[in-house]
This record gives sequence, C-alpha cells and structure tokens, in this order.
Amino acid sequence: MVREFRLPDMGEGLTEAEIVRWLIAEGESVDADQPIVEVETDKAVVEIPSPYEGIVVRHGGAEGETIEVGAVLVVIGEQDEAEGEKPLVEAAEVAPIVGTLIEEAEVIESVPESVAPVTTSVKALPIVRKLARDAGLDLETVIGTGTGGRISREDVESAIAALSPVSPSSGAISSPEIEVASSSGTLGEVTRPRPQTDTAPRSDERRPMSRLRRTIAANMSKSWAEVPHVTTFDDIDATRLFEVRAALSERHDAKIPIEALVVRAVLPALHAFPEFNATLDGDDLVLHGSHDVGIAVDTPDGLLVAVIRDADSMGVLDLATEVGRLGEGARARKLTPDELTGQTFTVSNIGAVGGGHGTPIVPPGTTAILSIGRAKSKPIVYDGDLAIAPVMPLSLSYDHRVIDGGLGRRFMALLMENLEEPALFLAG
Repeated sequence: MVREFRLPDMGEGLTEAEIVRWLIAEGESVDADQPIVEVETDKAVVEIPSPYEGIVVRHGGAEGETIEVGAVLVVIGEQDEAEGEKPLVEAAEVAPIVGTLIEEAEVIESVPESVAPVTTSVKALPIVRKLARDAGLDLETVIGTGTGGRISREDVESAIAALSPVSPSSGAISSPEIEVASSSGTLGEVTRPRPQTDTAPRSDERRPMSRLRRTIAANMSKSWAEVPHVTTFDDIDATRLFEVRAALSERHDAKIPIEALVVRAVLPALHAFPEFNATLDGDDLVLHGSHDVGIAVDTPDGLLVAVIRDADSMGVLDLATEVGRLGEGARARKLTPDELTGQTFTVSNIGAVGGGHGTPIVPPGTTAILSIGRAKSKPIVYDGDLAIAPVMPLSLSYDHRVIDGGLGRRFMALLMENLEEPALFLAG
C-alpha cells in the first residue's frame, strides 16, 4: 500500500511551511514515529515524524521549497511499490508545481508519445530550469548543492553572477603602482593611480528575507501601526542586584542569568498592576490570570521570543534553568511553537549586545515590554555624597490605549525598588 502523508496543521494558524532538510532520502526505509523531515514555520524549525513504516517513495518538495498545509509532504510505501514509483518532479501528467516563489505556478506539459523525451542527469525544479534558461545558462555547467546533487535557485543565481562580465574602464592602469621620472630625469616618487570616477555603478543585490525575518517584519508593522507607543526611561543602581547574583551563583554553583532576576523582580509589579499583563480585545481588556513572561533571544536567524510559562510559580534557580534552556533552544531553532508564542509580558536584555536605553516595540497581543541595558560604572549621588556604581538603563514601552503615564510611572517605581534591593522580591 502506498500512503500519502500530508503536511499537518501544527497550530497557531499555520498555512504553509518551508522544507529545511530531509532526514530520510527517497528510497530509504523509515520507521513509524521516526523524524523524516525538518520544516520551518513562522518562528520554529520543527522535526516531523513519519506516521508510517516503509520505504520513502518520494518527497513532496525539495529542500528550500514551501508547501501548503494539506499538501503531500511525503509518500511512503512498501519495497515493490517504491521501485515502480516515479519521482515527483518527473511526473509526465500536467500538474502545477506547489510552493514556487512566483505568482503563477509553472506547469509541466505532458510529453507526446511520438516524441522521445530528452534524457538529462541534471536535477532541478522547473522554476530553476526556467531561471537558467532565461539567463542563457547551461545547467550542465552548474554544480548542485542540494540533496542528491539537485540544483537550487541559489546555485543558478550564483552561476549567473559569476558569468556577469566586468567591463574594464578606459584608461585603467593594470599595475597597482608605477614609477615615473621627475623633470630632472632622475627617478621620482612612486605614483599610485588615481581613483577611477568613470566606473560603471555596482549592481544591487536582491536578497529574499527568510521566513522568520518576514514574520518579524509583519509583527513589528502590525504593532507599530496599531499600538500608540509610550516609552519611559530610568536608571537603577545595580550594585545589590549584582552582589545577589554573584552570591547565588557561588552558593548553588550555577550560572544565574540576569534575566532570571529581572523576571522575578517584575512579577510583583505585574500582580500589582495587571494592566501590564493583559491583552486588548476590541473594547475589552483581558487581564491574564497566568504570567507567561517572554524572553527576547538574539539568534543568528533573527529575534525570537521564548516564553516562560507560569513564571510566577518558579523561584530564581528554576527561572535561571528555564532561561538557559530556552535561550539555547531558540538559538538552535529547536523550540516548539508553543514555546515561542503566547507571552503576556516581555523582557528584552539589549545589554547582552551592548545596548543602553531603547524604544522596544510592544509585541502584538500584549500591552508592555521591558528592556534592560548594559550596566556601566557611573558617578551617582547619595545624600550629597558622590559615589561610583554600576548603573543599569531601563526602558519600558506600553500601549497608551490601556496604560496612562501615571500608571506607567508607578509600575516603574515598584520595579526599580525591587531591582535595587533584591530582598524585596526574593522574600516573596
């Protein structure tokens, strides 16, 4: 029996996903529940297990291709069925190619029986072949970097760029420097060629954004268009915060991320001012009973927000463990969609990348976000006495439709008290 496995809906309104990497090649065997493919959703890279045991007859798309939810992801059959099955991209019947990056899907025309098909060892999708054909590029000269030597769009674009002629400017000097004689006939100083001003302008590079980058752009645009942002700034003396962090790390022989302490310090403020742990839904404000705090993580692929579920049920050590786990998982793109969505408040440590004050954008579905900057030694005055202390910048952005300036200041005042004296929140 040949069975089709279609791309499932993994939640959060997923409509399509990009195939990142096939873990089982065509013709290889697969066990039930064995991971068969990695796909990228809007925020996460997810391994999808096979629901069946058998032989992978064909893949529903190449690596880098986008397919829709409900489309055939993979076909699995028994050994004798696999041998008689044609690869998906070589089907002779007229069928659209799903997941191309152009507005109209290219169609593979059926081959008349009287015309013998031209055999070729080149493996490439029709859209890639069309790109090469339009550029006058012979695919036989291109080395494919995809699975099984398949030629990708990037391979063709790189080959086209390499073939682009570079016209030398008239009067250009080939040697990097020349020696010229002075008017007296003796050897003069070394003269270098002048910068050329008549060169042709450099060509632009068009770089498609990744799926994650497109998701970030959509969320930021939505928030900026809908939320009237207000940002309030402050600084704290972080002396006690760092002392407590060092003491906890030494006592428990564990790394305590600063985010763990900040989350623990912000929780009493969220309880005292629930408008900061809420969602605006039409004319109603939904005050959340749970406190699911998001932690912004800088990853090579872009900014991700990992969510600490029920953060108010955890102590500092548990929070430290969870912050570390989520950070590593986000950077490796191994978190599940549930771990990347649904925060009720967000903390962003821009100090980790050298930032100070900023204007963080409120994530959609929430009312506020706190940004902490890098602490620097600065002079401060206590009761008329000058001292040097580590000063940490704080930036709190909030939705002005829900939170007024007075409420924002009261929230910040309580948070500052907690951060400057950690005993106030550690005792709770």
